[in-house]
Order: sequence, then structure tokens, then C-alpha cells
Amino acid sequence: MKKSIEIHPADGKLGVLTPGMGAVATTLVAGVYAVRKGLGQPVGSLTQMGTIRLGKRTDKRVPMIKDFVPLSGLGDLVFGGWDIFEDDMYAAAVKAGVLEKKILDGIKAELESVKPMPAVFDQSYVKRLNGTHMKQGKTKMDLADQLRKDLQNFKTEHQLKRLVMIWCASTEVYIEASPVHHSVESFEKGLRENDPGISPSMIYAYAALSEGVPFGNGAPNLTVDIPALLELAKQNDVPVSGKDFKTGQTLMKTVLAPAFKARMLGVAGWFSTNILGNRDGEVLDEPMSFKSKEVSKLGVLEYILQPELYPDLYKDIYHKVRINYYPPRGDNKEGWDNIDIFGWLGYPMQVKVDFLCRDSILAAPLVLDLALFMDLAARAGMSGIQEWLSFYYKSPMVAEGLYPEHDLFIQLKKLKNTLRHLKGEELITHLGLEYYD
Repeated sequence: MKKSIEIHPADGKLGVLTPGMGAVATTLVAGVYAVRKGLGQPVGSLTQMGTIRLGKRTDKRVPMIKDFVPLSGLGDLVFGGWDIFEDDMYAAAVKAGVLEKKILDGIKAELESVKPMPAVFDQSYVKRLNGTHMKQGKTKMDLADQLRKDLQNFKTEHQLKRLVMIWCASTEVYIEASPVHHSVESFEKGLRENDPGISPSMIYAYAALSEGVPFGNGAPNLTVDIPALLELAKQNDVPVSGKDFKTGQTLMKTVLAPAFKARMLGVAGWFSTNILGNRDGEVLDEPMSFKSKEVSKLGVLEYILQPELYPDLYKDIYHKVRINYYPPRGDNKEGWDNIDIFGWLGYPMQVKVDFLCRDSILAAPLVLDLALFMDLAARAGMSGIQEWLSFYYKSPMVAEGLYPEHDLFIQLKKLKNTLRHLKGEELITHLGLEYYD
């Protein structure tokens, strides 16, 4: 057995803070309270229901992940966050309409106790929403300082040992990196001068990293994936990850595309459309917010299929993504894919997928896992980009010069091998030749 990494124990309470207390965050928090009371199971959560194989198959060592690495227990989590509306978690969950009211009523007191702090918000970044519960400040640095104070106060008030922040708010408009994002110095100057290139999500990330709080980005915004904030993360020894939770349609793509590539089947075209009626759908109805999501969704196939290596199979693929706001559907998203593939001698075939999913039901366990794994990374002294958490994201962050791994099964191997590495266990290659020597 190799030497394990020193991991500080998960003592005391962990604060899980979410910018955004809408459908995803309320589904997460209500779900954790429901599981605590025995009203349901944490289905979809790798940290709560997953196992990890250790050593040879013949060893039969397959502990639960939560028993293998020191994670905070669900009973040690304290939730908080910010929102542009004043609704407490119960009222917000009822409005979101994801979970049945009878479940929410069984945990009403707990949910009502979670009230949002006023949010940092700028409508020019999320054009379809009008906030009523927002911070005021002369400069963006003033707003960042207010967020830092929120973090300090929340930790003290709830007697917490550690904090983690996961972005669960709306998708911001598409922006590209500019000189203000190039260094901590230029970024802080931009905060003081209200530079328009600094979005609200960047202000949250800056506040978190300045306070030593791990930050995960669940939206496709340009946020913590800029040189300035990566520099700050390294400077303060804080883990970061992102971006854009991998839930419905993209989850299917990261399963199906590797299958086609594994069997050397060609793909001529992939048409994807979505209908959803929640706040996310309303925000994405705005073209520049949709562009942020579109860029996130479109990159998946190119990285998995590698057309430059397999031009005969994938060079001319036509990939189109659509998202349509359709209020009657609420949070129950429908992701429909038409895939035109071809096989032996170029003969055409088709695959059609109609995924009638529930967006927040798929996202909530991802937020839980990310909060627990980001906290683990911090206690293990891992700072900067946590590529091993790519499993949870549509557009995984990677070191400069690397391409991201999008294949779901490669991502899972990477995640589990990282856990094995932390605990000094042998990495599993699946070679298996030793059984036949």
C-alpha cells in the first residue's frame, strides 16, 4: 500500500452556501432534511450511495465512499445563501414546484429557518430577472466586502468549522476574458473601478477565495475560470471547480458519444432540443444567456469524438442545440435528441432519445456531492482546479494546455482513483492480466 495523504478530519459543522436559493438549492436543502428524517433516500448522490472497489477483484473490498474517505455527514451540514427574492427556503421551494407539498410540510420548520441574505445582482448580466432583495454598494469591491462579511458572520453565528460555496444561481450573459481578468492586481483594480467585465458571479467567487472558502460553479458563466481568480485560489490554497452542472441532455451525450466512438461508428449529425418552464428556462430565453449555455453544451461532442483524430467519422458532424422556454412544463424538462449515425460501408442509422427528466432532481445530488468533495479537497490540502470533479460538470475546468475529459466513465475512473490516491490505495487500471499469469 502506498502512503496516504494527510487529510484533516471532518470535525464540526460544515456550512454549505449557495448564491441562488431557487429550484436547485431548495431541492437540495429540502432533500437533505427529508433524508435526515427518513422521508426519502439520497438517490443520485455518489457520496451517499456509491461504493469504491479497493485492490483486486478477488479481495472483495468494496466500502461505501462515505465510509472510505472522511466526508462531513448530512447531519453536520448547515445551509445558507443569497437570493434576489426574500422568500425563505420553504416559500421558495413551494414556488419552485419541484417537490410535493406534503414532503415540504414535513420539514417546514427547518426550511423556514433558512432565509436568504441580500444578493449581489446586476440585471445587465441576467436580463430576464428583476430582483427586490439586493445589496447596495458604491463599487464592486464594496459588494465583495459585504459578501466576505456575510461569510464571516454566517460561520460565527452557526459555530461552523468550515464553509463551502456552490453557485446555484441563474446563467449570466456570455462574456469573454479581458485584461481585467488577467491577474489578481488587475481584477482588484477592476472591482474598485466598477469594471463592466466583472460579473456578480465573479464577485462571489472573489469573496469566497479571499476568505479561504472552496468555490464550485454550477452555471456556464465565465466565473472562477479566469487567471485572476485561479491565481487567488493558488495564493490562498483554496480548491475550485466548475463549470455548469451536468444533469439531463449532456449527461446522455457523455454516455452515448463514448459508445459510438468506442465502436468506431460515425456521427453525421446530432440535433438537441430542450423544453423547460422553470426560472432557468426563462433566463435562457434571453439570447446572450443562452449563448453561455450553448457554448457549454456544444463543446462536449468535439472533445469526446476528437474529429481531428477521426476525420472520416466525425469531421463533418452537424451539431445543433436548442433550449425553449415553455412555462407549462415547469421544472420537468424534456430533452430530445435526434442522432444520425453511420456504420459499415457508410450505411446510415438513427438513434432517438427523449429524456423526460426533472432538472432539479438531477442537479440537487450533484450540489451535495460537490460540497462534500470540495470540503474534502480543502482538508487534504488540494488547491486550485479540481479536475477530478469533472464528473459533475458540462465544461470541466482543466490546467492550461490540457483538453477536458468529457467521457462520463473516464471521469468516474478519475474521481475514484483520486480517492484511492488520497488514502494510499493502489490505483485501478482494469488491466487484470495478473489473474491469468
